[in-house]
Formats: sequence, C-alpha cells, structure tokens
Amino acid sequence: MRMRKKHWAIPNLNKNPYIYMKPQEFKGKWQKNFEKAQPIHLEIGTGRGDFIVEKARQNPDTNYIAMDREANAFVEAGEKIKEAKLLNIIGILGDADNLLEIFGKSEVEKIYINFCNPWPKNRHKKRRLTHPLFLNMYKEILKENSEIEFKTDNDELFEDSIDYFEREGFKIEIIDRDLKVKEDEVISYYEQRWREQNIKIKFLKVKFVKS
Repeated sequence: MRMRKKHWAIPNLNKNPYIYMKPQEFKGKWQKNFEKAQPIHLEIGTGRGDFIVEKARQNPDTNYIAMDREANAFVEAGEKIKEAKLLNIIGILGDADNLLEIFGKSEVEKIYINFCNPWPKNRHKKRRLTHPLFLNMYKEILKENSEIEFKTDNDELFEDSIDYFEREGFKIEIIDRDLKVKEDEVISYYEQRWREQNIKIKFLKVKFVKS
C-alpha cells in the first residue's frame, strides 16, 4: 500500500534540531555535530527509528547517524530522536545513492541495514542496499576492519547478498538463517512484526578488509 503523502513532513523535519536536511554540507565533518568524537555507526534506511534510538541509548560511547530518504517515513524517526534528547544520535535526510557526497573516506565504523526493500525483479536488483554498486560505496566510507550488519526476512535477498559480499571481497563473519533474539537485544519495529508472524529472520555480519 502506498503511503499517503504527509505535506507537513518536510516542515517538521526542517524544524527538528537533530535532523540535517543538507547532509552534503558536512561531508568529512560529522564528528563536529556530536558532543564527543567517537566511532560513528550509520543505519541506512532507518524507518520508524526504534532500532537506532535504542542503540544510541544503550551505547553512549558510540555516535549514531540515522539515515533515510523518505521524509514521509523519516518524520516519525525524527520525532523519536528529538524526544530521546541523546547527545550521540542525529538524523539525516538523504539517499544512499549519494553516500559518497555525504560521508568522507573512512568516516564510518559500522553500517546497519535492517529489512531493506528486497527489489525482487531483475531490472530492479541494482537498487538493493547490498548490491555491489552500494558495497563499493561502503568501502569508501568505512574504516578498514569495520563491520556491516544486515537483517532481512527475504530468503532470495539474503542468499543473493551472501554472494554480493563474497564477490566484493568482504569477510563473512556470521551467517544465520534463523536468528534467535538474545536478551536485551535491540530489534526494529519490522523485525518484531515479522517475528510475530513466525517468519525467520536472516542475519549477516561481514567485515571490510582492504585487499
């Protein structure tokens, strides 16, 4: 179902002091937007924001950036970030296609990709956030030995993503086709929804090692 356009979304985000609407202006300088210089973890496709806000709450020694391209969806995450009043999380409205314009080389130390669009049709697969086109951008913005954590409910996307990561030289650390929830683990709204439907959650952890 197509989301109804929220005409107030952009004005709301513009007034939110935790959201950066022109992220290209801060390329290579993101640490200046946090109280302390700490490792930066990036979530691409933040959705409702539950995951990234709770990660920031639990890990004050890490700086978090929540990124989404859809103002309609991101406005809810923006409100949660604002209400949390944490000093180690900000949000940016931006498209993953423009990552190299938004982040400097080796500026990010971890990437989270949670339940992204599987784009099942062959003509659309280049839009997948785990497709080699994106993986090569991640190599530019990630520090060496940084990690990517990827979760999905989609079997085809998961198996294809294993191939993508291996093909692009990432070191596979964990492959789990039926991930169990650990105590105090942070999960997103969508993960909770799929688990309630008894859908198996697939998980990959990979490391970026320069060849």
